Amino acid sequence: MVKTSLRFLVVIAVLVSFALLNGCATMDDVVRVKEEGSEGTTRVYPVTADQAWEISKAVFRWEGSDAIEEHRDQGYMLTSSGVNLVSWGAVMGAWIKPIDKDSTEVTVVTKRRLTINVATTLTESTYHRRFAQAVEIVKKGEKLPPRSPD
Repeated sequence: MVKTSLRFLVVIAVLVSFALLNGCATMDDVVRVKEEGSEGTTRVYPVTADQAWEISKAVFRWEGSDAIEEHRDQGYMLTSSGVNLVSWGAVMGAWIKPIDKDSTEVTVVTKRRLTINVATTLTESTYHRRFAQAVEIVKKGEKLPPRSPD
């Protein structure tokens, strides 16, 4: 029993040390990788830029984000999510770029706070799935609900 507890503590200490050496992802990292073009998933949606902006905020809220930092004049927003049972959280950003008056390009970048995390609170594919779901709601002329429609 004592050997098992000691072994567990050693494993935890090694994991924490590894995480600290690798660092944590920040919102600045999200902006940097987007600017580099090295990460992110982009889709075009049949909505206006204003609709896309509101949808993006709704999706982040539905998925449990913290406060949303809006940089509307630069076309992007940043947010994060906190620690839960399976993750140390994530940092995320969405870029909204009008293509024409009725279609908008939306790029999302999500990064795990700790690179050793297996799970994350929001993936790019989940963001886009929820975004498409919200587009359908908007196209029906309905208001976006404050909570996830699922």
